[in-house]
Amino acid sequence: MLLTGIRRRSVLGGIAAATALPRMAGAQQDGGGRIIVSHGIAIHGEPGYPQDAAHLAYADPRAPKGGQVRYGAQGTFDSLNPFILKGNKAAGLGQVFEALTESTFDEAASEYGLLAESIEYPEDRSAVTFTLRPQARWHDGRPVTAEDVVFTFEILKEKGLPFYAFYYHDVVKTEVLGERKVKFTFRSANNRELPVIVGQMPVLPKHWWANREFDRTTLERPLGSGPYRIESFEPGRQITYRRVEDWWGNELWLNRGRHNFATVRYDYYRDATVLFEAFKAGSFDVRIENTARNWATGYDIPAVHSGAIRREDLKHERPAGMQCFSFNIRREMFRDRRVREAIATMFDFEWTNRNIFYGYYTRNTSYFSNSELASSGLPSKEELALLEPLRKQFPGTIPDEVFAQEFRLPTTDGSGEIRGLARRALSLLKEAGYEVKDGKMVHAASSRPLSFELLLADAVFERIVLPYRQNLQRVGIDMRVRTVDTAQFKERSDSFDFDMMSDGFGQSLSPGNEQRDFWGSAAADRNGSRNTIGIKNPAIDKLIDAIIAAEDRPALIVACRALDRVLLWGHYVVPAWHLGRSWVAYWNKFGRPATLAKYNPVALDTWWIDQQKDKTLEKPAPDRK
Repeated sequence: MLLTGIRRRSVLGGIAAATALPRMAGAQQDGGGRIIVSHGIAIHGEPGYPQDAAHLAYADPRAPKGGQVRYGAQGTFDSLNPFILKGNKAAGLGQVFEALTESTFDEAASEYGLLAESIEYPEDRSAVTFTLRPQARWHDGRPVTAEDVVFTFEILKEKGLPFYAFYYHDVVKTEVLGERKVKFTFRSANNRELPVIVGQMPVLPKHWWANREFDRTTLERPLGSGPYRIESFEPGRQITYRRVEDWWGNELWLNRGRHNFATVRYDYYRDATVLFEAFKAGSFDVRIENTARNWATGYDIPAVHSGAIRREDLKHERPAGMQCFSFNIRREMFRDRRVREAIATMFDFEWTNRNIFYGYYTRNTSYFSNSELASSGLPSKEELALLEPLRKQFPGTIPDEVFAQEFRLPTTDGSGEIRGLARRALSLLKEAGYEVKDGKMVHAASSRPLSFELLLADAVFERIVLPYRQNLQRVGIDMRVRTVDTAQFKERSDSFDFDMMSDGFGQSLSPGNEQRDFWGSAAADRNGSRNTIGIKNPAIDKLIDAIIAAEDRPALIVACRALDRVLLWGHYVVPAWHLGRSWVAYWNKFGRPATLAKYNPVALDTWWIDQQKDKTLEKPAPDRK
């Protein structure tokens, strides 16, 4: 499933599906079967919230509005157009725009009408029709129309980020059926996710873009329909959003108790260290912590001891995906699977976790870590029913180990003794035609040294990868480490100009069409795609098709586990680590709902300013407001 903004999909918790109102408004027939009309749609099963829901279970409709929240951002920005490849986009722009539908933080794969008041589709999902809410308005007061929706689809597919054309490839027809009604027809039936993906499309105002060049970076404030509009900004320094007082969606059930701050400001800092120090000094209000050392030792300050800063360690149940160091297999040296495995073998996670991560993290052993989608043990008979025909149809595309061995990453005792790892790596490299000469690993036939660059976007990672570099040096491999700014990192990753890089492939609980962008052959040569690795494997393409076509949850799980095995045994990455918890630190000025969303327990858009706490909060920074 395509993930938009910070929204995530997850399995419904705390809402009894039996309470849902009947969702079929008619029993019309067409070529695709009975027509279903609903306030929401799920990829598998039924949406959990009923049509007459009062509010999200993890939002408090009594939350007061007002006050300012300040966040910190790293790097810079030079564009207010988040829909194109060019430029560095400002933080928070998603608050300006809205989509036809919106997901929740407590369901796996459901969407509910946001700009759309109803969603209509045949049973075979060969098309989907959205009827827009009559009250939906742009910030200039003009109504959101079906013409806007069709314009958005066409401009994003033609000039937007590369993945839009990829995602919408199977939409063969768009029709305006009325001022508020638009229909999308699909290339084929039974792609259960495609109606959901189309619903996630942000809608843009046709009249505003009529005399503007869409594919150029811009610092002109965009027109949207969302809860916030841009109030002020200084390129590369700060951007401030103000809540739209007469926002059309104020009373919509999805929004009750959300978007409570009067202003939302993002201040930019040049690097991670300065960013952290600015938070502790009170220059901004909330920090999602992602560094174990900071969490373990960095908050030993008076503001924490006094309670002025609060820290919370919140368990979540969302999939971890695959954080990693990815190989660019377009490079000749990485085309041999044994070479990739040997390099990955020399990463001593247990030592790293003990000495750098304070034991907080868990190694990624799946592309769907921390979920039921992750493979384990040997393939089930259902998985083999997918894998065996592909092995015959595409010889050599699925490693034999997939069928005979459980995938296990090499482990150590954490002491730093890596002789076992080195023996395994040297054996693999010898099989691949390498040998050590004068202390350097070289290809025996060409004398070409095994030397490559690891590209990073954050200097924090250097302390993690430098010990890894030393381990590789012990077997004659030269790994150079280069840290660049975020703009250059993006440019190089978009154009696949790297040997190895720090990477990540986030997953939802309901994977689908985005897997083509991650691993599909068609994406491997498309600049800006997420197939940074460069995988071109017909068996993997077929497994992705099986995920997309899965008719129910069990079939989806089987297909994901089968794909997971093939990716793991392909040794396309050096698996990194994940944390099944959310760490958040904040200055104690906020109120929060009593019920937390289990897939995103932080859910910052449900917080509000507690006026009494804010008045009594000690404010050490002179610029704090």
